Amino acid sequence: MKQYQDVPMSLADACLVRMGELIPRSCILTLDSDFRIYRKNRNQAIDVIMPD
Repeated sequence: MKQYQDVPMSLADACLVRMGELIPRSCILTLDSDFRIYRKNRNQAIDVIMPD
């Protein structure tokens, strides 16, 4: 979580990022635009479904 100290990450967000790391080809449904910034496995974008 230190990696994202400029972007507030809640424990719930951190859990979703970790679940994305553990479950290949997973996708997160969210309204939180911070998931466009968060990365799994240090450099991979997280697949998200969110309204434009």
